[in-house]
Amino acid sequence: MKQGKRPTRAQKKLLVSAGLNPNNWLVEKNLIHDQKLHLVHRESGKPRVIAV
Repeated sequence: MKQGKRPTRAQKKLLVSAGLNPNNWLVEKNLIHDQKLHLVHRESGKPRVIAV
């Protein structure tokens, strides 16, 4: 499993619009061509995918 990275400012706006707290989520993959953002919860490690 890849390590998550801190979200950029633009990614934080997407997280807020999806109803998530950007302080709790790390970006695992940023798939621009598929318009998906793969996230991992900072504490629990739970994965989540949101549409961009």
